[in-house]
Amino acid sequence: MTDTYTLIERALNYLSDHWEDQPELSDLADHVGMSEYHLQRLFTKWAGISPKKFLSQLTLDQARRRLEANESILDAALGSGLSGPGRLHDLFVTYEAMTPGEYKRQGDGLVIRYGWHEGPFGATLLMVTDRGLCGLAFEDERGRDGCFAEMAERWPGAFLREDMVETKRYMNRIFHPETLKDDPQEGALRLVLKGTEYQVKVWEALMTLPQGSMTTYGNLAKMVSGGTGGARAIGSAVGANPIAWLIPCHRVIRSSGALGGYRWGLPRKLAMLGMEAS
Repeated sequence: MTDTYTLIERALNYLSDHWEDQPELSDLADHVGMSEYHLQRLFTKWAGISPKKFLSQLTLDQARRRLEANESILDAALGSGLSGPGRLHDLFVTYEAMTPGEYKRQGDGLVIRYGWHEGPFGATLLMVTDRGLCGLAFEDERGRDGCFAEMAERWPGAFLREDMVETKRYMNRIFHPETLKDDPQEGALRLVLKGTEYQVKVWEALMTLPQGSMTTYGNLAKMVSGGTGGARAIGSAVGANPIAWLIPCHRVIRSSGALGGYRWGLPRKLAMLGMEAS
């Protein structure tokens, strides 16, 4: 599976670097060393859409048009006193922030169960408590050990225990909710947020962004503080997001309309935006 993701990563990087040339499927297949037929099937399975549709969704002009439309919607919603035009997975995801006392204790005595699973964006690390999901990350160039160490550092006082069964249940709820629609035991997916008051406000703002939309750091600062300043502080809070995908920091782009970077790699950001656009 890791080799498969590496091939898709190469394909996504190629499309990102050559979008202006609008490469054909044959060009992409030659680049990754696969037949067009197998690349089409594999790419569609992992990214959710075909290479051609993915490319069309991720041109710079398309990003700008989505951004401009999103700004007007958010301005209208915020001007009416609403938190935003929609919430991520409404009636599916709820969250609670840790109290100041809990934050100060750094998870002392807390039991966190974790597990690595293969998903649509590669190897995925899930961390859960009795109160809900507290971490979602992806394997990157540091490898699984390096990624896990960084996530574990957030909870220095907690006891971490591998639990593939429990984390698999969360994996299904997040990426394959259709398999659980007939299960009466499955309620809203709960998130447990551990961060400073400002970070939590930024993450809350991110969760008001409609699926398939984009915003800028400056607009996000406006949502959080009512002003246009503080983009650097916003960027720091976005980068500290402990629950990827569900707290959609991948929807934040630069004011120029360029996609910018992403903590878990630009190929994943492209895959996420492409999947949402489809």
